Amino acid sequence: MQNSHTACPLDCFDACSIIVEDGKLKGERGGHTQGFLCPHLNHYESYKRIESPRYRGEEISMQVALEKLKEILTSTLKSEILHYRGSGNFALMQEVTDHFFASYGAVLTDGSLCDGAGEAGIIEGRGSNKNMPFTEIAKSDVVIFWGRNPHVTSSHILPMLKGKKIIVIDPVKTKIAEIADLHIQIKPHSDIYLAMLLVRFIYIHDMCDEAFLEEFGSEFEDFYELTQTIRIKARLEDMGVTLGDIGSVLSMMQDSRVAIVCGIGVQKYRDGADIMRAIDSVAVALGMFGKEGCGVSYLGNSKEGVESPFHTKAKRVSKIDTEFDAFKSVFIQGANPLAQMPDSERVALAMSRVENIIYFGLYENESSAVADLVIPAKSFLEKEDVRLSYGHNGMLFMPKIQESEIGISEYDLSAYLCDAFDIELASQEHYLEHFRSFAQEQSDGSLCVKGRESIPYSEGFDTDDGEFVYLDELEITHDEDDALFLITPKSPTSLNSQFKRSEFVYLNSSLGIDAGRVVRISSESGSVELEVRHDERLREDCVLIYSGTKGVNKLTSSKHSYEGKNAVFQENKVEISKI
Repeated sequence: MQNSHTACPLDCFDACSIIVEDGKLKGERGGHTQGFLCPHLNHYESYKRIESPRYRGEEISMQVALEKLKEILTSTLKSEILHYRGSGNFALMQEVTDHFFASYGAVLTDGSLCDGAGEAGIIEGRGSNKNMPFTEIAKSDVVIFWGRNPHVTSSHILPMLKGKKIIVIDPVKTKIAEIADLHIQIKPHSDIYLAMLLVRFIYIHDMCDEAFLEEFGSEFEDFYELTQTIRIKARLEDMGVTLGDIGSVLSMMQDSRVAIVCGIGVQKYRDGADIMRAIDSVAVALGMFGKEGCGVSYLGNSKEGVESPFHTKAKRVSKIDTEFDAFKSVFIQGANPLAQMPDSERVALAMSRVENIIYFGLYENESSAVADLVIPAKSFLEKEDVRLSYGHNGMLFMPKIQESEIGISEYDLSAYLCDAFDIELASQEHYLEHFRSFAQEQSDGSLCVKGRESIPYSEGFDTDDGEFVYLDELEITHDEDDALFLITPKSPTSLNSQFKRSEFVYLNSSLGIDAGRVVRISSESGSVELEVRHDERLREDCVLIYSGTKGVNKLTSSKHSYEGKNAVFQENKVEISKI
């Protein structure tokens, strides 16, 4: 096999460059990949994939599977067909199925299980959601990991941290917190108060960048008045934060280039948009936008500056509380709604009433297990594609590297359906060239998306007047019950419901429940039984169940965020009972 260059297909911040050398996946030595891959990719080919199509438990050929799919769609009213596709950034050609289903007149989904609330808040404040590239984080003096665990979710940031001061704000004493200069073990869902109190003390200590605020944040005085509605002593005690912690953060930020690197967990609440806008306000007060080595890094808009060539205008329903039983036929692609959607009991009941469930993907999971028709997909090594990133501005090409009799690509499946139903579809090469036309070569030979700013917002914000738009109201809340916070971070061994999934619930031993014991964890939505593991890195008021653990989303409600149509996985309280 000839050595080739490609890119990682996983839904992750890093979007790594890969060399396939003698059939083995290796990290590209240059650029942000820095010669190493994450554990998921290091063991990528050791996970068993779906090899053959099947219909109601019986193996069939790919041709028969495609004919069966055509038959199902033909026998279903267009308004009763749902295309449920994962919205993660896997690669651009995977969206070609949207083109078919939208053109055909089927229903698509809207909203996000991941980052929509935070993005909505960022756009309200800045006018757009632009990447803060890894290269800028590398130039910082101080890096604040706010709800972000880079050892698990973005390991290619780690080599960039040498010599930097590190602050971690997280309910869990993560691996990065263990080596940080300061760890604030904040109470869940209190990030907005910490952010606003930081702004208040930045003002009190005369640390504001007055020139920046005059030009790009002139309404700051009104926002400062809003921060004064928070009772300092009571709120700090409630959060588990001290005035000394606040002072330490200010001291480290003083006269430094600061990068605030946020995880998506901070915004998985109904008010998630406000939380991210409040965190942005810290950076605005210090004048950190538009300057080298400074800013707020979240989940950037990976498609910024790239226009889709596909037809995607269609009726859409919520991806968060989808009423599957309103449809006769459901086509699931790149997703596992039975595990990853909130309120799993509701999802399972609704899906049990669907006449035809079609699952199109790489691996077996809860959703493929109940599917009537299962169609295996091609892996990223067996098809052509183009990859963008949440964490950098690169455009990465993914050529077909190896042949395989297993599966079908998204384009080939869509081409079959478009031909069967007389829908126009250009050649695959046409679409690939369309995406490539947005690439621009850099001095080091790498490719990035044309027109992207290496230092975002260097000319001001993308609002109507170029100024940041602050929060103008704050609902002060207090916890009235003793129930435990459920937190569901990414696992070090799995990616959502892919790969090696956890089977445990993690508790601080101070709760008095023996390790190894099976307990029932209950919420307003449902319950799940799991074996206890102790983790002294947790706050005493927290229950940790990793995302992807079987049954975890029996505990989460299908409420939407107030803005951004996002799932609110973190806004769930639970109780534990011994069984």
